[in-house]
Amino acid sequence: MGSESVLRAPASALLLTRLGMERGVPAAESLRGTGLRMADLANPDQPVTAAQEMTVIANLVRTLGDPPGLGLDAGLRYHLTTYGIWGFALISSPTLRSAISVGLRYLDLTYSFCRMTPVEAGDELTLVLDASAAPEELRRFLLERDAAAIHTIQRELLAAPSRLHRVSFAFAPPAGGLARYTEVFGLRPEFGAAADSVSFDRASLDSPLPQAEPLTASLAEAQCRRLLEQRRTRTGLPNRVREVLLGRPQAPPTVVEVASRLHLSPRTLRRRLSEEGTSYRCLLDEVREELADELLDAGRLTVEEVAYRLGYAETSSFTHAFRRWKGVSPRAHRRAVRAHPRPGHR
Repeated sequence: MGSESVLRAPASALLLTRLGMERGVPAAESLRGTGLRMADLANPDQPVTAAQEMTVIANLVRTLGDPPGLGLDAGLRYHLTTYGIWGFALISSPTLRSAISVGLRYLDLTYSFCRMTPVEAGDELTLVLDASAAPEELRRFLLERDAAAIHTIQRELLAAPSRLHRVSFAFAPPAGGLARYTEVFGLRPEFGAAADSVSFDRASLDSPLPQAEPLTASLAEAQCRRLLEQRRTRTGLPNRVREVLLGRPQAPPTVVEVASRLHLSPRTLRRRLSEEGTSYRCLLDEVREELADELLDAGRLTVEEVAYRLGYAETSSFTHAFRRWKGVSPRAHRRAVRAHPRPGHR
């Protein structure tokens, strides 16, 4: 997801090019029209735009004829280590639920072209995948790739054989390719569904992850935040919205008030933030989370006072939000910081 000019690491383009080579597609053909060479992709500091990566995908799909399951084979190659600091932030998260939350918050640090919306109901937490912003002829590949990548990440986070609770695709079942889907996911996906989605068993969401380390997770997430800010190269609108929100943390301005301050209509503000891969609600969450970190780490305010400073009418609402951000309570976070002070904090 995200705009075409958001910069990415070269790992995904390299992975896709190698997948093509294994299937007989020369690297030059996969990279046609990107301005990139194989040597560029071997340089970890080489920036790759989302548009360049989409071109690689389009070249692969066109050259290979879009065989069913091509996206699955790609997605299985996206290990946590493929994502750099984003993967590290997930694996050090306290629980699967918090890892999912962090992953979605910094999704623009990944290689996904799908929007992902979490929906929790019944015994499942479902991520609804939306590839509608991508060219129609590439959507099946992108949906397959993301579903298989999410499956791979879940297995690595849990460090144990596991599978998704349910996998659904809106497209029709591919002729002759069903066995591969069942082999990859360990279950038969639903085809012709109302939406493309992957679902997690709710019972597994709050179990501790084997490599959980709250302080490490907090530091990794801070790096994710900085890296994302560095990679955004478009209008800078999210930063302008953040500045407005930071000016009134105790009584955050509404989306209508923010739009007025920026001389935009609310509809235009929502649309342009969506194009940047974010929203007013996400930015307000980010601002509150950052301020909560700073105020709790400083240690001069009680949790109740921090909640009030951030505009929460009830401390319980703040505690619930903080658990969603960090996977731990504000008090537990403060204890962890005091036990392992960050540079500049006592």
